[in-house]
Amino acid sequence: MADTTHADVKKMSFEKAIEELETIVKRLEDGKVPLEESVAIYERGESLKRRCEELLRQAEARVDKITTDASGRAVGTEPLDVQ
Repeated sequence: MADTTHADVKKMSFEKAIEELETIVKRLEDGKVPLEESVAIYERGESLKRRCEELLRQAEARVDKITTDASGRAVGTEPLDVQ
């Protein structure tokens, strides 16, 4: 089942993954989840966190910085320097 769950997370959009991750955090913060379930949803949360980080890295790689000429008109793009 863990492999199926991991495959499910790998297909999620950023929005779906972050939404589920927020739900898990709230449930864990409430402290009303039994220990076994807490461990299971914590593990799922870790998978969701990794998915969100992966999608953010991919988005950063696609972001371009717009270059302008002396008059301020956009003339092209160049890779964004993330450092």
